[in-house]
Amino acid sequence: MSQKLNVRNITENEYFYGHKACGGCGESLALRLALKVLGDEAYLSLPAGCMAAVSFIYPNMAFKNNAIITPFASTAAVTTGVEAGLRALGKKKPLAVGFAGDGGTADIGIQALSGAIDRGEKFIYICTDNEAYMNTGIQKSGLTPFGAATTTTPAGREIRGNINFKKNMFEIVAAHGITYAATASIGYLDDMINKIQKAKDADGPSYIHIYAPCPTGWGCGSEISVDLGKQVVDNGLWYLAEYENGEFKVNRNPDTFEPVAPYLKRQGRFKHLEESDITMIESIRDQKWEYIRNNWV
Repeated sequence: MSQKLNVRNITENEYFYGHKACGGCGESLALRLALKVLGDEAYLSLPAGCMAAVSFIYPNMAFKNNAIITPFASTAAVTTGVEAGLRALGKKKPLAVGFAGDGGTADIGIQALSGAIDRGEKFIYICTDNEAYMNTGIQKSGLTPFGAATTTTPAGREIRGNINFKKNMFEIVAAHGITYAATASIGYLDDMINKIQKAKDADGPSYIHIYAPCPTGWGCGSEISVDLGKQVVDNGLWYLAEYENGEFKVNRNPDTFEPVAPYLKRQGRFKHLEESDITMIESIRDQKWEYIRNNWV
């Protein structure tokens, strides 16, 4: 078993720097720390999302690792292709990693991801979820939460933002019988980096879903990204869990949840929500946690 990672023993080497991401970008923080775990032998595949846009700016490259931009729908397919190529070159422990946002994972790239997991090849797929298509203008994705205002789900008098709920990508992936899957948040970094280490050690496909706030798209201060990542776990709107050996496990099961309203009201995308909307969001949260506690704990 690998050594438990924390801020004191994680490498000081940097593999992702000099990028042009917005201040407080949760995705760039997740990517930077993930690469500290994965190291310079990881070969990266990214679709044309935020992290590709801020990293591949000729003549500068923000990655120390080998990295390639993929067609939007094909991140997982390209990642497993890279893995096959590395094996063909005689690499004993090929490490192919796909990084994609929520739209590139839950919408455009879900077919390629499903097929790649089904093939059972060793690869890591990391979804950095900032809950909308931020790179192209803050459009709704399949992982945009209920009530959030985006440019395609604007808030008005009759319809107050997005009327749908997030797809449950973690459980969709688990339903494939994947070797290892986990949820994480940039608000709980020790938990996140140790799950990435487990994905690295897994003998088969693995998937990490990271909650990654976006100050630009969410209408909040860049200084509160990590705090939002902690708050969303503590109020129960996001959960930390794992799937391995065919079983689910909850990593954090609060006795009581913090109120939802303070978290929502810190973000401009939720400023239009009324008390009845917040009550509904809490009700959906409670239903989900009842299921989790009855089946995973």
